[in-house]
Amino acid sequence: MRRPDPDIFKAYDIRGIYGEQIDGDVAEQIGRAFARVLAGLAGKPVSHLRVGLGRDMRLSAAELSARYREGLLDEGANVLDAGVVGSEMLYFLVGSRALDGGLMCTASHNPKAYTGAKLVREGALALSGDAGIQDVRRTIEAGVADHANGSGRGAGARGTLQEIDLYEAFQAAVLRFIDPEIVRSAAAGGLKLVVDGGNGMAGPMIGPLLHRLGLEPIELYWTPDGNFPDHEPNPLLPENRQLIIEQVRAAGADLGIAWDGDADRCFFIDDGSAFVDGDFLTALLARTLLEKATRPGEAILYDVRASRAVPDTVRGAGGTPYINRVGHAFFKSRMRDEGSLFGGEVSGHYYFRDFYCADSGTIPALLILELLARQGRSLSQLLAHYRAHYFISGEINSQVADQQAKIEEISARYADAEQSRLDGISVDYEDWHFNVRPSNTEPLLRLCLESLVSPEDMARRRDEVLALIRA
Repeated sequence: MRRPDPDIFKAYDIRGIYGEQIDGDVAEQIGRAFARVLAGLAGKPVSHLRVGLGRDMRLSAAELSARYREGLLDEGANVLDAGVVGSEMLYFLVGSRALDGGLMCTASHNPKAYTGAKLVREGALALSGDAGIQDVRRTIEAGVADHANGSGRGAGARGTLQEIDLYEAFQAAVLRFIDPEIVRSAAAGGLKLVVDGGNGMAGPMIGPLLHRLGLEPIELYWTPDGNFPDHEPNPLLPENRQLIIEQVRAAGADLGIAWDGDADRCFFIDDGSAFVDGDFLTALLARTLLEKATRPGEAILYDVRASRAVPDTVRGAGGTPYINRVGHAFFKSRMRDEGSLFGGEVSGHYYFRDFYCADSGTIPALLILELLARQGRSLSQLLAHYRAHYFISGEINSQVADQQAKIEEISARYADAEQSRLDGISVDYEDWHFNVRPSNTEPLLRLCLESLVSPEDMARRRDEVLALIRA
């Protein structure tokens, strides 16, 4: 059996080119190693493990998921296979059935050639490079065939397999986040919606929910197709959301929603056909959930890149904001530590305490639909205050030879500011601030900057910091 390329073991998941970096043999080794790592984390024999398994619509997913499953079963783990699902459905399976962990065969938003796996332990808590994923790599490198019998199976008995249909239970769980009748009333009143599934998992996962709510959305790329014939399933890239913007404008729609490939992230287009920044969406969702909350001072997480709109909104709605490192593994563990009601990342990941602290692309869509129906105001009206007071650059990448040296230069240049090293470097002045973070996988620094003065001031500050980074 070929040994995996160590580069596939990333900070937040396992990801690589199908055939070149990840094939069936590699997948089976990952499944076996994951079972051993989970057993160590759970403090129990592999034969006592219950592990969830799911796969997305990628062309390689059926083959590789079967090999992940073989690896898990041959090690002795007991597998609950949910078949073709969105990533958050795998998280729901692990959380709702108190499983020891789960493996989702997906490459999320990446292009067609990619495959990979997202790994979680009990409670749908994500494994990361620092906590679990590198352990899987080291286990494989040490030899996962150790203690195997002549057939290649572990010395113990083979695990059991149960194939399950998760859709009905999942849909019932996410609908509890809203009052469906409010949305149905708005739908009957003519609420217009455009959706773009990117030929990923949004169509089968979210489509039936929208119809149950009385909505008849204009559907773009709604059928799963791992060839991605129209565009890559990554709505963060402007070119991939151009069609939905045009369709919202042409239809005079109230809202557009686009999802990434495994549908655990969603992105919004307002009634003016403008893209909604993740910072402002986090603020809207935080306020919505705090208004529903029964306990005062609920904790809300936001990431180091975010607009001050988020903590300002959270405090104004009676919550307690906490800033956090970027990355779903860090958010999920901090959500548990703080007992956080909700967490949001600029990149479109939104986490919910009542959804096992996992990220969901379904719940934010439902909450925003309910918000529009309940408020009787357009999304652009709800965003007007943010757009008039918070002027953000978006994330800008720069290639640098020495990331850490450049961060030290930035620190020295802005020594009179309040600084934090929670994630890269954050520099805060009273009326503007920025964060610069190194990429985990490329020689890049990522800048996010905000001015509270004007768009012109933001542009001036942005160009100043970029000039320093790129010097």
